[in-house]
This record gives sequence, C-alpha cells and structure tokens, in this order.
Amino acid sequence: MRHWPRIAVTLLPLLFALLHAVGVVRIGVLERLDNIIYDTRLRATMPGTLDDRIVIVDIDEKSLAEVGRWPWGRNRLADLTDELFDRQKIAILGFDVVFAEADESSGLKRLNELAQKELRDQGGFVDRLRQLQPSLDYDAMFARALEKRPIVLGYYLTSDRDGRTSGVLPAPVMGKEALQGRPITFTTWNGYGSNIAQLAKAAPVAGHFNPIAESDGVVRSLPLIAEYKGQYYESLSLAMFRMLAGSPTVAPGFPRERFLSRNYQGLESIQLKLGAKTLAIPVDERVAALVPFRGFGSPKGGSFRYVSAADLISKALPAGSLKDKIVLVGTTAPGLQDLRVTPVSEIYPGVEAHANVISGLLDGNILVKPDYAIGYDVVVLMLAGLLLAFALPLITATRAVVLSIIVIAVVAGLNLWMYLGFGLVLPLAGALTMCVTAFALNMSYGYFVESRSKRELAHLFGTYVPPELVDEMVKDPDSYSMVATNRQMTVMFCDMRGFTKMSEQMEPLQLQALLNEVFSRLTSLIRANRGTIDKYMGDCVMAFWGAPVETPDHAHLAVKSALEMANAVRAINEEHRAKGMPEIGIGIGCNTGNMCVGDMGSNIRRSYTVIGDAVNLGSRLEGLSKVYGVDIVVSESTRKLAPDFGWQELDRVRVKGKDQAVSIFWPVAPANRIGADTEAELKTWASFLKSYRAQDWDQCDVLMLNLLRMNAKKFLYHLYSDRVASMRLLPFDLEWDGATNFETK
Repeated sequence: MRHWPRIAVTLLPLLFALLHAVGVVRIGVLERLDNIIYDTRLRATMPGTLDDRIVIVDIDEKSLAEVGRWPWGRNRLADLTDELFDRQKIAILGFDVVFAEADESSGLKRLNELAQKELRDQGGFVDRLRQLQPSLDYDAMFARALEKRPIVLGYYLTSDRDGRTSGVLPAPVMGKEALQGRPITFTTWNGYGSNIAQLAKAAPVAGHFNPIAESDGVVRSLPLIAEYKGQYYESLSLAMFRMLAGSPTVAPGFPRERFLSRNYQGLESIQLKLGAKTLAIPVDERVAALVPFRGFGSPKGGSFRYVSAADLISKALPAGSLKDKIVLVGTTAPGLQDLRVTPVSEIYPGVEAHANVISGLLDGNILVKPDYAIGYDVVVLMLAGLLLAFALPLITATRAVVLSIIVIAVVAGLNLWMYLGFGLVLPLAGALTMCVTAFALNMSYGYFVESRSKRELAHLFGTYVPPELVDEMVKDPDSYSMVATNRQMTVMFCDMRGFTKMSEQMEPLQLQALLNEVFSRLTSLIRANRGTIDKYMGDCVMAFWGAPVETPDHAHLAVKSALEMANAVRAINEEHRAKGMPEIGIGIGCNTGNMCVGDMGSNIRRSYTVIGDAVNLGSRLEGLSKVYGVDIVVSESTRKLAPDFGWQELDRVRVKGKDQAVSIFWPVAPANRIGADTEAELKTWASFLKSYRAQDWDQCDVLMLNLLRMNAKKFLYHLYSDRVASMRLLPFDLEWDGATNFETK
C-alpha cells in the first residue's frame, strides 16, 4: 500500500504522546502546556462572585500600623477572639498563623525572675506581682479565649529543617492501619512547626496550611491529608469543614473497580462518616485537591469579604456584623510572607486559598485530577491518533484540515465538558499536540513527496503570486517559467500620501507598525483579486495583473482592487480618528499595455517584475491623483477593458516622456451601483469637458454652476473652475488640443 510510509510518519507523534501519558518518557513542554491550559481554563470559568458565608480577618498593613508589628501580644489575639465570638457571634474560627513560641512581650518572665532573685525580700513587690499575674500571662489569656470554642489552629509541616520539630501536633485523623497496607502516595514530611502546648491543649483541633507548589512554582492544590511518621494529619480547610459538619470520622475511599491492583498508589476520595451518612471528597494521587479559585484574590478581588483585624480589636465593626460566618484569620501584608503565586494571580493571599477550599467543600465543588486520568489520556490518544493516521493520507489537504479541526474540537470539547460538568481535570496537552503534530507531519510529508518541478515553481512564485494562483500553476508547472516575455497586462502603483509628514511626527516603531498595517490590508486585497505583488518601495506598492497566470480580465481585476483599496483606507482612517492617530491618503495609478515580464536583476539579486513604457505611464498616473483630487487615476486603455464600472473622465494629459496625450479617468463605482443623481452629474460633466475643449468659456460657466450645485465639495470642479477663469483671459487657440502638459514625474 503506497500510503504506509505516510501513515507511519503520522503515527510517530502518537507514539511519543503515549509514552509521555504512561510516564515512560516525561516531556516537559507537555507538562507545562497542560498547566497553561488548566490555568487559562480556570481563569475563564471562575464565578467571580462573593461567597458571603466566609470572612477573612486580615492582619493587613493598616492593622500593623495601628496595633503594632507582628507578632502581636497574645492579649490582643484574646481580645480579637472574644470580639469575634461574643460580640460578632461567628460560627467558627480558623487561624492561618502558627503560635510556635511563648509570648514574653508582657515582661512577666523577667518580673518572675526578679521576684525569685533580686527582689525576693520585697514582700510588696511579690504580692503585687501575684495579683497582676493573670493580666500579664498573655498565653493564658489567649488560651482561655480559645477554650470550648469552635476554633481550628494552624501549623505547618516541613522537610527542609533536618526533621526538626517544635510545638505540639494535634491528634492524627487517620492511622496507617486504615490504608490496609496499600502504598498510598501522600505528601510526606519529616518535621513540623506547631503551636505551644498551652494553646494546643486549649484548642486541640488544628490543621496544616501547607500548599503544594508545582515544578513551575505555582500553587494549584492543597493536600487535604499529609503524612508524618506513619500518621495522617488534616489540612486547615478540611479541619474547619469537619468541625462545621459535626466532626465526622475520616476514612480512605478506595477505588471500587475490582480489576485495580492492591498496589495501586492512589485514593479515589476521602470519606467523612457521621452516623449513617458518608460524604466522599475526591482527591488526586497525592491526596490533594485543586483549589477551586473563585476570583483573582485580595481584599478587592470580590470572592470573600475582608475585615481588617484592627477594626475588630478597636470594636469599630457593629455588633453582629459577622453573625454565623466562617472566619479565617490570615494576612495580606507583604512583610509577613504569606503571599503565593497561583494560576489566577502572582500575589495571592495564602489564607484565601484555604477559604476557596472551604467554599468548594461546602458546595461540593472540588476540582480533582482523577485516578483514571492516565487511562482516559491513553484512550483519547489512541482513538484520535489512529483516526488521523489512517484518514489523513487518503484525503485532500482541505479535507485534512477540516478533519483535523473536527478531531481537535471533539477532544477539547470532551475535556471541557468533563471539567465543567463533573469537576474533573483531565490531561489535554498531549492529545492536542499529537493532533497538531500528526497533521503537520502528514502535510509536510505530502509536500516533500510532490514532484520537484511543483516545489520549484511554488518556491519561485510563492512570494509574488497569491496562493490560489500558485495552486493553478502547479497543476501544469511546465507551462510556467520566469523567462522574460511580452504580453498585455495591467500595472498598478499605489502611493501613501502624507508619509513624509507622518515620519517627522511619529516614532520609528509607530511608523513601522502603521506601514505594516496599511500594506498588509492593501496587499490582501490585491492578492484576493489575483494580483501579483511586484515590490514595495518605501511608502509605495507596485503590483500587476496578467502574469505569471494569464488573466483575460486583468484590467477589471486591477480597477476592482483599486476601488476596494480606496475603501479600505477610508475604513482605516475611521479607526485612526477614533484612536487619535494620523489619517492617511493614497494615490493609485493603473495602466494597461504591452509589458515585459520575467525574472530580472543582477547576479546578486533578482526579482520577478515588469518593465516597459506602459509601466512608466502607470507610475506617472499615480502621481496625477493628487493633482485632480481623486484617489485613483486610470488610463483610457484600462478603461476600455473594464466596462463594468462607471467612469468620470478627468482630463487629457501629456506626461513627461510622452509626446502623445492620453485620456485619464476616475472609476466612480461599479456600473450597477451608480444612482440616477450620479449619472446626471456624469452627463453634465461630459458636456462641460466638451465645452472646455471647444474653449466655450460661457457655456463652461453655466455647466460648472450646475456641477457645483450637485457636488459643491468636489475638488475636481473647483480645479476646472479656476482653469476656466484663467484661460478666459487668453485668446482663442486654434492649435490647443485640450490636453494638460506635465513636465514632472
């Protein structure tokens, strides 16, 4: 089968994508692309709405300025806690901070040392100190504020301190025996920094606030349960959710598929059991959950209400303002280093990440990369890859594009449906890259096995000729070459007006961007009308019709292009006026005649171009456009070959280098779009030119008066009005042929 080599080439990206999917070969660029896809999709689908159930008490810059630098005295935190529960009536409180050291800011420790040593004989001092002890023991004050209240303390796990520990860990939520010997791949740590014993005893429930930073440094997920020395500890967000739910027990949720091995290193979910009720929280292979970000974060992000801690300590907030709210205490102050890089913001408060997870747990909206993600990826790759590999070699390039687009759309659409409908984050980069690469390799192979003559022809003419003309040429490459030949053609010169003035007012990069924008739009119109771009000369573009593919209607297509280009410039000027940018003008000259076309130049540089007297006349006509106040000037030879347009004769001119006068015209519009008023104006103008060339100045005045009534702003009429006024002063000239002489180019 002659297509087997092409099929084999198309199967190569499928092979590499499969190896990446199953983990045999890790392709870093695909991992980064999957992250980019996930981040983009997450930002695009965030609700961007306020969850008024959760409030963040912010240790912000204002609080640090009013209360003092962090850490604050625990007496302040006791006041804050009492304010939240006694006066604001909140439902639950979580601390996204750790109290790892005793508070000695009151000076009690030093006073006790004085009472035991230097001042032990001062009975009054010792008695007074005993009386003040309760008000100076800030840790005890804070512990009393924590006791018997729905409070979750925070702490962190670490693996970067040589296994060092501090403080007291809470009780684990699950032991190793619950895993039934399965080697689940929890995030594992060998150290921790937790709260001092006095506070841990007062508030025994605590959760770690560790994020998971991916290889690119971005925090996308939080471990709901982490491992330390064979015991399993819950996160701050899970601990708060469990407390809200009545403190259900925690158990692992194993996959129910019977064909999975006991050595499968993953959990399907974390199960929360309370009586006869069980709630399953989906997790990934690290027993983590992707953070369901609601918005872009920060107090102005609109996802959660932020309240300054200073306002609560000073009781500036009305009583009951936070009634029944879930409250997290954290910080947005940059100096306290709890800002994270996330998919939605490079400066994202860590406390808000936990708020998002709590919100997602409450709504049952936790995003997760399921345990069967690899299997899903393999199935999608196989189906899409095999379809493309066996179908692309058998169909045309156009159908190959359509098929590839359909396959990519189905793959991406299925992935998006699983994400939006079920909260499943499944790999997509491998499948998309495989589809694109398979198509590219297939098309490249098809291109390189085409005949050498076709490739050479496309290479020679591709930069000059529209792609559709190249497609025609490659069907019969022997009929085309770059050897010079003479034929009747139409040439166009298009010059940008006001370029010199703009170059003085604009920066080089702005000028470059403007030129590129204008030339791109004008060139696309020329190519759309089967024109061949000859060259760009500063602010001028030259094109021709009739070569290398013979085009019988070359004059018609050139005039059509000129009209479309003039309309495009008007549209560009409307855009520029709206943006406060300078407007531009163009002058276009078109001429039809015999020209020499072919590959011309030197041994150093050559180009496919046209030369001849007819080409020179086209250039001269372009220069006349500004004289007559029109944007297009066309020779009589072009007009005769383009009868489908309405024409207004401008003049008979004798340009530099030509002894014979030629009539020049302006294309008004396609003939079928000329209204009755325009037709009447053109007939009056024709009568005026007849009287003008007969030197009947009185009749010219009468006709010009009518013309100015019809179109008072037309520059052409004012030009001829001035001419008539000047020539009336001259005697009748029997030898005058009605032509205007121009001695400059």
